[in-house]
Amino acid sequence: MSEPSKKFLLAVFAAIILSLAAPAHAFRCKNKLVTDGMHEDEVLAVCGEPASRRDLGYTVRSYPYGWRSVSPGSGRSHWRGHTALSEEILVTEFVYNFGPRKLMRRLVFEGGILTAIETLGYGYIDQGDGDNGPR
Repeated sequence: MSEPSKKFLLAVFAAIILSLAAPAHAFRCKNKLVTDGMHEDEVLAVCGEPASRRDLGYTVRSYPYGWRSVSPGSGRSHWRGHTALSEEILVTEFVYNFGPRKLMRRLVFEGGILTAIETLGYGYIDQGDGDNGPR
């Protein structure tokens, strides 16, 4: 096999492996994938209760709002009233401890929707109840 053919096959193999890997904004929990956009209840169903859970406060989200009007005679529509609707949403943090041989994960939910996944340092042995969380 020629050198260019070997390089091409290696590149194809690497592309396949990378496409099968979980995205950077995701992780596996009990053989299920946890990704951005999941609801709190979905994550709890997959991973169980986190090692810690706390409310971080509220944030304000704004959504564009407007309405269409039709010009008489021309039949063309125009956007009117460019404004925004705002609402306060709760920001919650879950930290999952998978034990001393695995990395902990910090999940941030805004309004019950997973918006951020961070990798923390290695976990620890929980002396309290002997359970290290999900595996």
